[in-house]
Amino acid sequence: MTSPDLGFEHVFTAPAPDTPTLLLLHGTGGTEHDLLPLAESLAPGAGVLSPRGKVLERGMARFFRRLAEGVFDLEDLRFRTHELAGFVAAAARHYGFDVRRVVAVGFSNGANIAASTLLLEPGVLAGAILFRAMVPIVPDRLPSLPGTPVFMSNGRTDSLIPAADAERLAELLRQAGASVTLEWQPGGHQLTRQDVTQAQEWLRSGFAMPSA
Repeated sequence: MTSPDLGFEHVFTAPAPDTPTLLLLHGTGGTEHDLLPLAESLAPGAGVLSPRGKVLERGMARFFRRLAEGVFDLEDLRFRTHELAGFVAAAARHYGFDVRRVVAVGFSNGANIAASTLLLEPGVLAGAILFRAMVPIVPDRLPSLPGTPVFMSNGRTDSLIPAADAERLAELLRQAGASVTLEWQPGGHQLTRQDVTQAQEWLRSGFAMPSA
């Protein structure tokens, strides 16, 4: 199901009973369709809410503006984060899924806005899977995220995200009370089979997903 009526071009599929809805957030240049195969691998039967980023950078869709590689437009990031949170709430009302069981699955730019949502809009996400995320923003005041489960997976040889930045994000989320699992992959910025397998196991154990 796809509809632009809620503010974002997006794809939605309803969750099976007792499964979460995965908020799929693509990387730079992606679309609302890019992470659908990943969602099917991670959690068959889970719901899917997959928006397309509305910011264009040289024709490539993103979820927020950046000023340079790794330098984010923080004013735009704040605006887009609140906009995304509003979209999730509106979609839950429109489609009737449980807003308390939304788990973000983000890659790169999508992982960064998912992390920003955790930090600026606590309570919107029940958990998050962040592939290749870095610190998007440091809020003036840390949110309260008691026990919120977060899975991070970063590459040891990622030329775009220094390892220290990923560690800093994990620590920031832990300081807010989140339960963070940070896995390191031997590769770079691209997703690997190991990323998917580890995230699948984490999701299954943390959100009572059935075995494939």
